[in-house]
Amino acid sequence: MDKRNVRSANKAIIIKDNKLLALKKKDKLGFFYTLPGGGQEHGETVTESLIRECKEEISVTVKLTRLLLVRDYIAVRHGDNEADMEINLHQLELMFLCEITDGVPTNGSEPDSGQISVDWIELGDVETIRLYPLEIRKYLKNIDGIKHTIYLGDVN
Repeated sequence: MDKRNVRSANKAIIIKDNKLLALKKKDKLGFFYTLPGGGQEHGETVTESLIRECKEEISVTVKLTRLLLVRDYIAVRHGDNEADMEINLHQLELMFLCEITDGVPTNGSEPDSGQISVDWIELGDVETIRLYPLEIRKYLKNIDGIKHTIYLGDVN
């Protein structure tokens, strides 16, 4: 990857019955979770990108309702904390609150790298597990309290 490029990625925050939908993965430290979603392709809108990624990874169609969180991730500043991240990666992530409009969450036709399963996590448990980016855990229990988009900075 060229160090001078910034990758754009879009992530889905899906909450139902006080549970968060997340991708379960495993690395040398054990199990961890990430939000569904991924890189935006050339010629694709943010909405198109996130709808495609959710269909590929978790077999559902989503509707984006609002932009909640934004983060930069500059891998070289964070060491080896996220599994399989390229050291030269600089990624800008837009995290949207989404609703499932069709389908049942399960591993999709093109799961994310290292994806083991699609799990519902109790919101009360998110602060005790490795959910990346770690910084979002404190916001998830009070989604309704987020009135404006929050820029998290360069966080892991």
